[in-house]
Amino acid sequence: MPEQNPMNLVAGYREAWQAKEALEQGGSDFYEVRGDVRSTVVQLHPKRLELEVVEVIEETPSTKTLRLVAADRKALPPFQAGQYINLFVNIDGVATARPYAISSAPSQRIYYDLTVKRAKDGFVSNYLLDRVVVGQQLLSSGPMGTFHYNPLYHGDDLVFLAGGSGSAPARSMLWDLLDRRLPHRFQLIYVNSHLDDVIFDDEFRALDKRNENFTLSEVISRPPVGYWGYMGRLNQDLLQLLLGEIGNKMFYICGPTPFNDSCIELLTKLGVKRRRIRVEANGAPKAPNEQPGWPEGVALDAEVTVTVQGRGSFKSRVGEPLLNALERNGYSAENACRSGECSLCRVKLVSGSVFNPQEAHLRKSDRDFGWIYSCVAFPTGDIEVLL
Repeated sequence: MPEQNPMNLVAGYREAWQAKEALEQGGSDFYEVRGDVRSTVVQLHPKRLELEVVEVIEETPSTKTLRLVAADRKALPPFQAGQYINLFVNIDGVATARPYAISSAPSQRIYYDLTVKRAKDGFVSNYLLDRVVVGQQLLSSGPMGTFHYNPLYHGDDLVFLAGGSGSAPARSMLWDLLDRRLPHRFQLIYVNSHLDDVIFDDEFRALDKRNENFTLSEVISRPPVGYWGYMGRLNQDLLQLLLGEIGNKMFYICGPTPFNDSCIELLTKLGVKRRRIRVEANGAPKAPNEQPGWPEGVALDAEVTVTVQGRGSFKSRVGEPLLNALERNGYSAENACRSGECSLCRVKLVSGSVFNPQEAHLRKSDRDFGWIYSCVAFPTGDIEVLL
């Protein structure tokens, strides 16, 4: 594939380059633009956004899309298709947050769509689906995350494997490619348990018919009697059939953690290099005790004492992520991804032991100096932490 000029691919690149050259030719020391950089960065990458719900769209019996605009009605910050915002909520006195992928297109900045599917016993998803109404104000982070298409390195043959609400970032990526009229091939392999779980079904099918570069492949694992499409679990034979020649395809995976792990395994068996697979993190593992290294004899429902140095103690369960337990008991730590990647929720482990699952992307310096990522850390006994 011929090398692509970034001036033609990255919005604003050409203008920024020309402005830089003009300043250099004038012999400027850039004093006249001092402070502008900070101001621009804050506008493009704000720490917090004040949002308002202007529409609640029912997608399926278990899924709704919240359409959010800036509370001051100004344009929202730009984002890369596939990124998320961290939504902060206070539910009956418990301050917490959850990251949700933006399902709308980056080409417009009037609103963000957040597509929320009900999770079993989901504390935040149940609140958003059952209690949030039009006109309500919400607080979020700015857009963030590394799960997005990179036009310089990812090529033009893209495959997205989505499970359930994993179709949210897929929708944003698809609309981004279509809005920019890029000649890329985009295949969406969308897996759901039941027919009434399928989000954006009519929209995806219509786009499939209208666009020769977009292919939709739907798989229903528990189909009704008489269903005519692909059915059952996504296995190696079915995936090979749907993909055809692997070539230089770039793969994106987003869904529940078991779905993600299974897709990685299947693609690896088909000969796909790991560097050609990008996976969206999806929270703390539901069964950390099934991972290698889990201490023998420690049960998920065992009770432990968590002490926050100089501030008090509380009881928690081994199977509850430390960050959730801290929030439930009135303590807070900055956070964003809640999946062990961004490191914002780091806390110091003063004493005791925690299990760091494979989702915890701890750096060597973190391990050397006793820092843990509280969103995916599981206390395996009594611990003391410093916030």
